[in-house]
Amino acid sequence: MYGGRVSSGEDKKLWPRPLAQKWTVMLFLGTCLLFCARMAMPICSVSLAASFHWSKIDSGLVLGAFFWGYCFTQILGGHISDKVGGERVLFVSAASWSLITAVTPLLAHLGSHTLALMTLARFLMGLTQGVFFPSLASLCSQRVLEGERGFLMSAMNSGANLGALTAGGMGSLMLEEYGWESLFYSIGALAGLWALVVWLCLLKGVEALPRPKDPKDPQWSLSRWLSLVKKPPVWAMIFAHMCLSSSSLTLLSWLPTYFKESFPHASGWVYNVVPWAVAIPSALAGGYFSDVLIRRGYGVSLVRKIMQFFAMGVSSMFIILLSGDVSFPSAVTFISAAIGLSNLSSGGVTVNVQDLTPSCAGALYGFMNMMGAFMGLVFVSLSGFLIEVTLSWATVFSLISLVNVSGLAVFIVFGDARRVDLQDYTPLVHI
Repeated sequence: MYGGRVSSGEDKKLWPRPLAQKWTVMLFLGTCLLFCARMAMPICSVSLAASFHWSKIDSGLVLGAFFWGYCFTQILGGHISDKVGGERVLFVSAASWSLITAVTPLLAHLGSHTLALMTLARFLMGLTQGVFFPSLASLCSQRVLEGERGFLMSAMNSGANLGALTAGGMGSLMLEEYGWESLFYSIGALAGLWALVVWLCLLKGVEALPRPKDPKDPQWSLSRWLSLVKKPPVWAMIFAHMCLSSSSLTLLSWLPTYFKESFPHASGWVYNVVPWAVAIPSALAGGYFSDVLIRRGYGVSLVRKIMQFFAMGVSSMFIILLSGDVSFPSAVTFISAAIGLSNLSSGGVTVNVQDLTPSCAGALYGFMNMMGAFMGLVFVSLSGFLIEVTLSWATVFSLISLVNVSGLAVFIVFGDARRVDLQDYTPLVHI
């Protein structure tokens, strides 16, 4: 087994080490392709707007449709994965969004209603991708021991960063040489191939392993869910995740504009590539070191808070430095450090849901991810308003830092890592 002692009930559901290694590699590649598909439309939006005469409002409608679809299936995907196992949910999700990606160019040329069809395609893309990370969280809580979960989730975060990096580099080349359609065709084909390999090598002929019934696990109802969300460690985790998601989405959305306006003669590939290249090893390091500390006997709660301190506290120090008069190399260094440190959350809040509520980790992760996406959309819009009114980037960077520090403070005071989905849970405050 994936190291450590397990109960007789747990060892029936855990992956053997060889199978765990295969799934880790495939999930890493799958997450990479997921973000490639997600980034395809933003990368091609300028070309699409020029080809089909879209206004900024039209482009915003198409791009925003993804997030509305993405929010709708978060809880559903996690709940289904908690009940039947996450492997097949991930497979169906990947097969669906790979098909949508591949047929997007065909829809664009299908008729005169291009804007409506592209908006629908992005909405469906969000619906099908929305189940991915909640299912992954459920899968991790069911098949991987507590001391190994950090590395698995960090590997997935690294895959996401690699996907964004790959889509940016590959997309720039393919747009110039073969047109925007080629990016959708290639990513859709690769994602479809990934789903086929997963089915043939990991799922075909294998009996589904739903989560075993644990007599300690509660029967979930609406009142039980409300009671769970009211527990201090749960809402502290949700709040910290919302804060981190909103700050990350704000940086992701506005950094290119910041660099373009502040350093108009700088090379675009530097600030579009370097921060995400730093984020990949940082995410892996977060999961690796958190698992090492837990195996060496440090308390799980303490480890989660240490990782979150670097992800939200120390990273905010570098973000604040951007408020001053900085040179281009310094700005790239500061933002790379901030993004790299924020990815250490893969050993903190990101995996905390599996500590607190293994019986419903997928559904609860879906809820907190949905809330994070909504809060991110609000803060992205608010940041644009602040930039327009104040004509200063310092206001936005200060806001991001304030949000991060607020989420960190709540998590440090009220966060925990003991199971709270049991009837006999009694709250403690750890600092």
